Amino acid sequence: MYTLITVLLFIVCILLVLIVLVQNSKGGGLASNFQSSGQVMGVRKTTDFLEKGTWFLAAALLFLSVVGAGFIPREQTEVDQSRVQEQIETAVDPTQVPTFPTTPPAATEETPAAEDEGGEN
Repeated sequence: MYTLITVLLFIVCILLVLIVLVQNSKGGGLASNFQSSGQVMGVRKTTDFLEKGTWFLAAALLFLSVVGAGFIPREQTEVDQSRVQEQIETAVDPTQVPTFPTTPPAATEETPAAEDEGGEN
């Protein structure tokens, strides 16, 4: 069902883009091609049709978006865990991080420099 709603959403989006591109903001657009008086659809009827079509497609887009959100598959298995949940579970606890000593360790062996200082002159 979710796939069907998604396909319908794409179709509505494409039709909405096309119908908006046909319109002209100054009242021209597709209506300007039907200026002769012998046409079945006059200028006014063409703009009414385009305006009603735009409103209908916008409402259909809104409706399908809300319905589509309700049909999003929410089944979760152990394999499909979210990446955020995996990072939370594998995160290092800051209280378990080893601390480094602030004092230097005691020297157990004497260094050669220490022997030279105490030596004879």
